Amino acid sequence: MRRASKKSSSSAATASAGAEQVNEKQNRKRKGVSTNLTSRKAQRGPTKAVSKEVERIDQFFYTYADNSSGMIDPEGIETLCSHLEVPHTDVRILMLAWKMGCEKQGYFTLDEWRTGLKALRADSISKLKKAFPELVQEVTRPTNFQDFYTYAFRYCLTEDKKKCIEIPVACELLNLVLGLQFRPQVDKLNDYLKYQNDYKVINMDQWMGFIRFCNEINFPSLDNYDSDLAWPLILDNFVEWLRENKS
Repeated sequence: MRRASKKSSSSAATASAGAEQVNEKQNRKRKGVSTNLTSRKAQRGPTKAVSKEVERIDQFFYTYADNSSGMIDPEGIETLCSHLEVPHTDVRILMLAWKMGCEKQGYFTLDEWRTGLKALRADSISKLKKAFPELVQEVTRPTNFQDFYTYAFRYCLTEDKKKCIEIPVACELLNLVLGLQFRPQVDKLNDYLKYQNDYKVINMDQWMGFIRFCNEINFPSLDNYDSDLAWPLILDNFVEWLRENKS
């Protein structure tokens, strides 16, 4: 009888230990599930916020997009400008296109819109208005301005494989883009371009020569301009015209 008692007490102890192990495993699992749920919720939080932001940016886009093309076309851009209370020729609209990385003049795609407006943290007219001063500061930094200046020329190539812009367009663009920082030089350059008859269009090499001239040449003295250096011929002619008119 004593042996039977020992066996039953031993079995009870074993069963109790087994139950404790099972309970401990279950507790660990519950803790693991709780931790996983907490981490998943933490991960979902920012993701939901981002998706909500994109959703608002998309809704903002479709306010101006054409239903048939699925893009904001020139008419949509004019409406956008009227809501922003700026003319469609305002340089800030060109800066916005640069920020979006727009490829075709007068058209904003949804992907381009998302890229630009996410970076500007703007999902409404009021927020986009508030973002303009920061955008202007960003563009006019020396590290960005050269890229913006180059982009402005490419953006105005309205046809595929086109490599030049017409003189009137070049004058408007110089006034809009380079006039921000070099008003006296741009005024004289525009006067010359309208006066001369040798050139009907401007290519990229000439366009980049204009900004190099403004950055490097003392104006209005022109005392460090050397025509023997690798300047586009149009700038040699411009300097010669300036000197003749000065005398």
